[in-house]
Amino acid sequence: MEMLFHKLPGDRHEILVRGRKGPDVRLPAQPTGPTMPHDLVHAVVETALGIEDGFWGAVERGATFQGFELVEPGRHRRSGLKVLRRGGDAVLAAELSVNWAYRVWRGLSTEGRGVGSPPLTPEQVARTTAPLDAAAARWSALPDHHVLTWTWPSPR
Repeated sequence: MEMLFHKLPGDRHEILVRGRKGPDVRLPAQPTGPTMPHDLVHAVVETALGIEDGFWGAVERGATFQGFELVEPGRHRRSGLKVLRRGGDAVLAAELSVNWAYRVWRGLSTEGRGVGSPPLTPEQVARTTAPLDAAAARWSALPDHHVLTWTWPSPR
């Protein structure tokens, strides 16, 4: 599966996903955030940690998440929901892990009220640092109207 992260002017991006089980999907223009697209962070962290049943694994198996649209209209929505019903717990666990790794990488607080216990060990977090640095540098260097392509599953 390929994820094409299109960098747009005004700190925005959109994503095209092709080569997955099910039809191609796209995420229309979204705010990018302080460093890089959140879904790119997912690709980086899920790859670094070997998470195959997280967000991008579910997309590869045909899940369709809120905000994503079919590139060509069709009848795929229901089968995408079946993927999420079967693997939703793993997707949620991946979301927590990705958010934790990103918070640590950005130097944001990981302590205090409402934060909870770490979903990752310090060793797991350490495995995500260099890949996040590299992805952030690639994204930052990418000119507007250009594409960063990520292949899933990625070689580790």
